[in-house]
Amino acid sequence: MEEKVKINNLAFIDGQNLHMGTKECGWKVDFAKFRIYLKDKYKVTDAYYFLGCKIEAQNDLYNNLRQAGFITIFKEHGSDLATKKKGNVDTDLVFEIMKNLIDNNSFNKIIIVSGDGDYKRTINYLIRKDKFEKILFPNRKFASSLYYYLRARSFDCLENLKSYIQLENINEKGS
Repeated sequence: MEEKVKINNLAFIDGQNLHMGTKECGWKVDFAKFRIYLKDKYKVTDAYYFLGCKIEAQNDLYNNLRQAGFITIFKEHGSDLATKKKGNVDTDLVFEIMKNLIDNNSFNKIIIVSGDGDYKRTINYLIRKDKFEKILFPNRKFASSLYYYLRARSFDCLENLKSYIQLENINEKGS
């Protein structure tokens, strides 16, 4: 009897990029549906959602993310920047990826949700190490031209999945 291999992929989501990319197209992500999609389609066991500085007024958003099964990671800012809305989570996202590459032997591949070209070197490294699964762009406009070299099976646009992961009632707490 053949033993089934359990796939354990990780997702790293640039929250600001996801939010702005879907907002530009006039829709929001339903976090619960998106988390289920990541689990079912890509066998994602841990999904890290990166946000800018923590703002008290956004607590409902943070709770919705956690309830949907995302691990929220906030950008650390000095007290002088804490009141300014600044995401810039790129280095934190890359750090968490590298930390998992070094410390976590129990995962298979990585999915990145962003169109930001700043992740190109990280993706190239993951490809060389056979640890890259896919990059999901929020929309085609948010897909950096730096990723044109990727084969079609290495990327997708979330706008193609809109019917599966869209927040139905725009007044609800989504992306």
